[in-house]
Amino acid sequence: MSTVAVLDYGAGNVRSAVRAAAAAGAETVLTADRKVIDAADGLLVPGVGAYSAVMAGLDRVGGVELIRSWHEERRPLLGICVGLQVFFSRGDEHGVKTEGIGIWPGAVTALDAPVVPHMGWTRVNPPEGSRMFAGVRDERFYFVHSYAAVHAPANALVTTADHGASFVAAVEDETTWAAQFHPEKSAEAGARLLRNWVGSFPHGGKARH
Repeated sequence: MSTVAVLDYGAGNVRSAVRAAAAAGAETVLTADRKVIDAADGLLVPGVGAYSAVMAGLDRVGGVELIRSWHEERRPLLGICVGLQVFFSRGDEHGVKTEGIGIWPGAVTALDAPVVPHMGWTRVNPPEGSRMFAGVRDERFYFVHSYAAVHAPANALVTTADHGASFVAAVEDETTWAAQFHPEKSAEAGARLLRNWVGSFPHGGKARH
């Protein structure tokens, strides 16, 4: 069975992500232990709260360099909600600019919409050839956010959604995947996406090479 480490950096309300990854067919553990994470096949980065608070939590547990190394080594990586946002270069919340992990260039800024936060079920627009959205092309996913990335990273498969204006709903950059929505709260569509992620792991994972 594949193993998933859900990065524990002090964010609350992440048990649903742990349960959803387990339901997708992976042995799953919530941890910040580097040895446990290094032995896992996939790393899931949940995101709850403000951009600056998530970055502070990641800094406390060495998560920034950890996430960069997983991306550079092309190990399976999944960011959810603010976990997607911190993969970009910076976040701008209430006029406060916070440096992000910088896997992708660009800023996360306030949604340009008449109603904020964007909360509820929204259809997304995945590109052709997406493994992330295989079997879920015409489904809705559950969003809760007031900020988003607008400029898509180059050389990646980018899924968009609309709330007032178009924004980045998901990114598939080789083995680094990220979703602005919550797959763990998106019923069968989200469950299928998580199964797609777990199913993308190289057979046996790094821990068994």
